Amino acid sequence: MAKKHPIVAVTGASGAGTTVVQQAFREIFHRQGLNAAFVHGDSFLKYDHDEICRVMDEAQLNKHPKSCYGPELNYFEKLEGLFREYSEHGTGQVRELLSQDSANGSSGKGGSFTEWHDLPEDTDMLFYEGMHGGVVAETWTRRKMSASHNPRVIRDRREANRSQGVDVAQYVDLLIGVVPAINLEWIQKIHLDMNCRNHSSTEVTQAILGRLQDYIHFIVPQFSLTDINFQRMPVVDTSNPFIARDVPTESESIVVIRFREPKKYDFPHLLKRINGSFMSRRNTMVIPGGEMQHALAVICGPMIESCCGM
Repeated sequence: MAKKHPIVAVTGASGAGTTVVQQAFREIFHRQGLNAAFVHGDSFLKYDHDEICRVMDEAQLNKHPKSCYGPELNYFEKLEGLFREYSEHGTGQVRELLSQDSANGSSGKGGSFTEWHDLPEDTDMLFYEGMHGGVVAETWTRRKMSASHNPRVIRDRREANRSQGVDVAQYVDLLIGVVPAINLEWIQKIHLDMNCRNHSSTEVTQAILGRLQDYIHFIVPQFSLTDINFQRMPVVDTSNPFIARDVPTESESIVVIRFREPKKYDFPHLLKRINGSFMSRRNTMVIPGGEMQHALAVICGPMIESCCGM
């Protein structure tokens, strides 16, 4: 698995917990003395915050909703181009979407982009965190959208898709999926939009419905290509996410970890290292929600060493 310019990608929908995973990997890289180039998926949005709100509002009025999951609002080709260039040469260009904090003291404003610029020189690997680290997509139109979520069908179609669209996953050496149960994901969005963005319950419901098609076609299929999936599952009642008062905490959740190639892992060793863990299937481990960061270090640390030829 070792190569000169490896790429590690963590992919999952917004609010899925990819940022927690990034923090865990920063610690892994620090312990192993690795210099990683960090790239966030927001860099490849087509519009800044103000413009994307305008575009989505117009689409909603025209009864053709757009979402941050699909190619209408994302530069899939630019992301594939970055991964290809880095994989081959260890170089590439990125930009950042500025938060309000990061905009202070800079010439930009919160919600705007920096200029495209070169990645740092002489990095050991590229680390991507976002929604499309494993996206494989044809040149889609709304009329011809169709998808299979069968892993074998997805992999069989990848070669054909490369000539018609994009295959970001082909350049990734370690692809990790982070996904909550769908009701948990909805609860997180409902609370964020209503409490932080002052959206009404009707607006939030419309937003969820409007982006569901893109979620099914561009987010879900990635989890059939991942090397490891971390799925957070609540152990409290989330049957009606629209009336849930709180987002379930880590202590009110478990994490289901699925390994695509289970023969590569020493599960008896992993079970001893991760408190409260057990195997539910030959390729599936279950851990307490609070053990996720530790599990990432135990499981992925050796894989990073292998990836970098250490």
